Amino acid sequence: MGKAAPPQLVLELLRKTYPNADCELNFQNPFELLVATVLSAQCTDLRVNMVTKVLFEKYPDPYKLASANRTELEETIKSTGFYRAKANSLLGLAAALIKDHDAVVPSELEDLIKLPGVGRKTANVVRGEAFDLPGITVDTHFGRLVRRFGWTKETDPVKVEFAIAKLFPESSWTDLSQILIWHGRRRCHARKPACGACPIAKHCPAFGTGPTEPELAAKLVKEF
Repeated sequence: MGKAAPPQLVLELLRKTYPNADCELNFQNPFELLVATVLSAQCTDLRVNMVTKVLFEKYPDPYKLASANRTELEETIKSTGFYRAKANSLLGLAAALIKDHDAVVPSELEDLIKLPGVGRKTANVVRGEAFDLPGITVDTHFGRLVRRFGWTKETDPVKVEFAIAKLFPESSWTDLSQILIWHGRRRCHARKPACGACPIAKHCPAFGTGPTEPELAAKLVKEF
């Protein structure tokens, strides 16, 4: 096991490893990102990007989406999983955007989380990626890593968000989210992390959870 290092040092080391860390959902505007993020629940970004390529051709704005035929919408998004619930969310949020925001995606957290199917995680993704506003995105990767790093023992996503917010300046919240999510997807896996190929190995209290031998660990690294 390594010794825990200051959170800022860990972030800097990971930033050097993932200099191009960014949102992996394809979008052209806040509306597209909002929809894509709702669809990303329990689904890979790769699959969502395949679906939204077709979805946004059919429903490029809230007006088109709100008037969508439910059966056709469900069929279009079916491969993302939980498609009936997601269709309810998409139809509801499109209608709410038209009714309450003149079909424009709001940037304020309080407004975003009032939209159907939009929680703090989705709202923070939209704020950070579409509006360049500070937001911490607590997905499963983020939560797993901050606990492994010893930054918090909290398991509730909202409590995790508030705990980590105290450790970093607002200006780094979005960057932090992107980098930890990339690290969680590529090296710090849930079941078998690539400990022997990790740039923060000597600073991680959980070092040894996965293979520590460099060659074996390197085989676990996902480059995508």
